[in-house]
Amino acid sequence: MDIFDIFKLRRSIRSFTSEDISEEQIEKIIDAARWAPSAGNIQPWEFIVIRRPEIKREIAKAALNQIFIEEAPVVIVVCADEVKSSRVYGSRGANLYCIQDTAAAIENMLLAICALGLGACWVGAFNEDDVRRTLRIPRGLRPVAIIPVGHPAEKPAPPRRRALKEIIHYEGF
Repeated sequence: MDIFDIFKLRRSIRSFTSEDISEEQIEKIIDAARWAPSAGNIQPWEFIVIRRPEIKREIAKAALNQIFIEEAPVVIVVCADEVKSSRVYGSRGANLYCIQDTAAAIENMLLAICALGLGACWVGAFNEDDVRRTLRIPRGLRPVAIIPVGHPAEKPAPPRRRALKEIIHYEGF
């Protein structure tokens, strides 16, 4: 499948079948993530793979009761290593670069998930402290996204996108 087709095919999936996800698929998804660009090639990302129903339930609760999260066969929590980025870039590394870097990794994951015929949703609405406590994430690592992954049980319509002429500005506004 062409990458430009994948851009248009990817959707936020919030309903999954009960079919499992293989370890090989998870590794392909995270391998795609690790090839994302990062400031200074620091690669400040960590990935926590969750399969246990009771842990997925706690993560769904921490995500403002977004129950669809626990229904996915696999949930991946993406964390940014603020300490690693700050060593080289100071506060800008801790507060911005590690977030940008993990965002790039997450987008690679979402495109890989789509290419594998799977579905996922980038969940950013959650209580960080609750996720940190549930997964025993050490200080210095910041959970930035929850990605439920599974076989889609829905096929959402394409969302409306702004026209190119509305968003492209040459040499200023």
